[in-house]
Amino acid sequence: MTTYAERQQEAALREEIVRVCRLLWEKDLVAATDGNASVRLGKDRLLVTPSGLSKGFLSTSDVVVTDMEGKPVRSFYDGAKRMATSEIALHLEVYRQRPDVGAVLHAHPPVATAFTIAGISLAQCVLPEVVVNLGSIPTTAYATPSTAAGAEVIRDLIRDHDALILDRHGTVTVGSTLFDAYMKLEKVEHLARITLAARQLGRVGLLPQEEVRKLVEMRRQKLGLPPDYEGPGCVLCGACGREASGGDVSDEELVRQVAATVARELSKQLF
Repeated sequence: MTTYAERQQEAALREEIVRVCRLLWEKDLVAATDGNASVRLGKDRLLVTPSGLSKGFLSTSDVVVTDMEGKPVRSFYDGAKRMATSEIALHLEVYRQRPDVGAVLHAHPPVATAFTIAGISLAQCVLPEVVVNLGSIPTTAYATPSTAAGAEVIRDLIRDHDALILDRHGTVTVGSTLFDAYMKLEKVEHLARITLAARQLGRVGLLPQEEVRKLVEMRRQKLGLPPDYEGPGCVLCGACGREASGGDVSDEELVRQVAATVARELSKQLF
C-alpha cells in the first residue's frame, strides 16, 4: 500500500512531466510522437512517458510507472495503462551511470540535430554561460533509435556530461528535476542557433584560452569539482592547445548543409 505522501509525490511528478512535455511541443523541440522523459519515483521506480503519443497532448494518467529494469509496475494512478517509451533502455542506462540524476529528457531540437547531420561539433568553448553551466556538449556515435545501441553510445559520455547530442537523433539532458533537464535542453538548442548564426555571418570565434580557464574554475567551484578538473570532453575548444575542427568540408559548405537541414525540419512543422 502506498502512503498519502507517496501518492501526493507521484501526482506532483506526473503533473511536472505533462507540463515539461507540453513545453517541448510548444517550442518545437519535438514533433509528432518524438521525445520522451522520465523521473525517479523513490529508490526503485520511475515515471516514464508512454510510447506513441504526442508530448503536447499527454494527460497525467498516460504516464507509466516502471521498475529500474523498465518493467511496468502497478500504481494507484493506473488508468490508461500505456506502454513505456521505446527508448526506455537509454533512460535506464543514465540512471545506472548517474545515481545523482533525478530526471532524463530526450528531445529532437532541430538546429542541434542538424549540426550532427552536417558533421559539426558543439563541444567548443564559445559561450561563457554554456562553459560554466554545461561544460562541453559532445556528440555521440550514431545508434539506431529504440535499440540497445542507444544506451551503449551514451554510456561513457553521460558519466561526465549533463547534455549530449545524439548523432542524427536529438539530445539527452539530465538534471535533479525534469525542469532542470529541460532548462539544459533549451541552453543546448540556444547555443546551436547562435553558432549557426555566427557561421552564417563569418567564422565562429572561440573564447580565449585564459578566459576558458577562468570559466572552468567558476564551474569547478560551482559544482565542487576537483582542482585538476579541465572540463569533460574538452577536445575541440582550443584552450588546451588542440586544434578545433569542423570536419573535412569548408565552413561555407557546412553552413549550407545546416541551413538546408533546418529549413527542411521547419517546413515539416509548418506543413
